[in-house]
Amino acid sequence: MNKDILNTGTQDFINNNLTTDTMSVLLKDHGFEGVTSKEIVQQIEAKNKCKEKLPTWFKTPLIYYPEKLHIEQTSSEATAQYKAEISSGKSLLDVTGGLGVDSYYFSLRIDRVIHSEINPKLAEIAAYNFKVLGRDNIKTLTTDGLEFLKNSDSHFDWIYVDPSRRNNVKGKVFMLADCLPNVPENLDLLFASAKNIMIKTAPLLDISAGILELRSVKEIHVVALKNEVKELLWILERGCQGEIEIKTVNLTSTERETFNFKLNNEAIASPGYSDPQSYLYEPNSAILKSGAFKTIAESFGVNKLHEHSHLYTNNQLLDFPGRRFTIEGVFPYHKKAISSLDISKANITTRNFPVSVSDIRKKFKIKDGGTTYLFFTTDMHGNKIVLNCAKV
Repeated sequence: MNKDILNTGTQDFINNNLTTDTMSVLLKDHGFEGVTSKEIVQQIEAKNKCKEKLPTWFKTPLIYYPEKLHIEQTSSEATAQYKAEISSGKSLLDVTGGLGVDSYYFSLRIDRVIHSEINPKLAEIAAYNFKVLGRDNIKTLTTDGLEFLKNSDSHFDWIYVDPSRRNNVKGKVFMLADCLPNVPENLDLLFASAKNIMIKTAPLLDISAGILELRSVKEIHVVALKNEVKELLWILERGCQGEIEIKTVNLTSTERETFNFKLNNEAIASPGYSDPQSYLYEPNSAILKSGAFKTIAESFGVNKLHEHSHLYTNNQLLDFPGRRFTIEGVFPYHKKAISSLDISKANITTRNFPVSVSDIRKKFKIKDGGTTYLFFTTDMHGNKIVLNCAKV
């Protein structure tokens, strides 16, 4: 951590050049003692990454920014705040502290937070930023969080773990055992030090696979930000043997869309099916990731178009956690029928349909955008259909 970067002149230059081409900044000698042009560019790039993702860091003077890769890997403020709302008590250990965004928000609700980060440079930056942000109840340890637990008799109300995939694990499918730290093989250690454990994983992790690897799972939170699933949160409670509750949330700039259900209920749910009616409903991405395809239909009294289409319909407009549309027309998937619509621009979605969006655009010469929404899907009879819709 180069503290010369925090000098007033250097900070003013960084703030005044956030929109300047970084290559032009890199090629000049700006004459700041003890600070290279490369370091200035790194601060500019990392701070720009924080503008939307970490607005508190971006707006706070004298924040020191790590390499932008660490900004990309950290939680957003919106999801960190949500995690903190799940927790309570007097003490929490963040085993994989990183930049400390999660620790910061935990510290707003919990009396004492220990932020453990094995990377000494990142630990130093996080500890410094905590002081700038006024969080005196966070203690940073430059150590492996699991090693700290092995050599300590400390007990916490919560332990938080954000494991990362090993670099040598290829492919999209992965297991918790493929991550560092390996949570499944260290559960006994974690439960010996805390009753409650919160694990953050990437949304690529299959929910059923995660359940098989873990034990004492009480809740699974599927967290989406602006309809993009960002993380899964696994809430473990020592000795818990009850039904697992799935909690979905879609965080938007104006509201939270939530839908909760018991995992076992999805297996026994029996939704109705129908042809398209007056309205079409598309669940948000958190619900779709959760697999609540039948439960959502039963809960809202809507019908599915097809077992595998995951689109829903009824004749009464509902307050539904997802997108809502008025169905203006239903057409068979035939070139003549679609050409008769005379649509040159539309928003296209495919659900349970054998042709990709890009191929549909090429075939029918439909550009992206506009106020028309076309859903290419399969109905309850197995027919390929197109729904011409307007967003509610």
